[in-house]
Amino acid sequence: MSERRKVGILGGTFNPPHIGHLMIAEGVRDAAGLDEIRFMPNAVPPHKLKEGDADAWQRLEMTKLAIRGNPDFTAEPIEVESGGISYTSRTMDLLHERDPDTDFSFIIGGDSIENLHTWHDIDSLVEKVEFIGVPRPGSSASGRYPVRMVGIPQIDLSSTILREKLETGRSVKYLIPDPVIRFIREEGLYGI
Repeated sequence: MSERRKVGILGGTFNPPHIGHLMIAEGVRDAAGLDEIRFMPNAVPPHKLKEGDADAWQRLEMTKLAIRGNPDFTAEPIEVESGGISYTSRTMDLLHERDPDTDFSFIIGGDSIENLHTWHDIDSLVEKVEFIGVPRPGSSASGRYPVRMVGIPQIDLSSTILREKLETGRSVKYLIPDPVIRFIREEGLYGI
């Protein structure tokens, strides 16, 4: 009988992916003893897209570029390929069907822990995955659902801040991996 793989899912918009995402993923992988982290861009971002924003396929490509070179990181295209609004509970059903010998954890920030009660089908979801929480500046990281907290270095950085920097011509060097910056320029994203 083969040993079960332990895989963490880091979902998000990744519009664009940045070093904060990479720090969280590596910190959780190490602290929780996971075999792999899968970065899973959603198909429909929670905010309204502006002209010049990346579409789902561009966000998936940027994610692949951001994690390239790390054998413990992979891009999970399941929600982008499905299109439309994705619900984590249904996505995890699909991942369990595809990878039955894998134990999945879902990585969330402290701000999301406070809002887990609003997630679609949350009572079923907590039976399917272990939630691993990371502290976020300004959040209490408390809620009524079980979350395994891991301590990792924190950085107060968001894709929103980075899009604003890009739109106004300010530097994002060392905040976004160089291959992603090149892709953003080549594609003319975020007003560049």
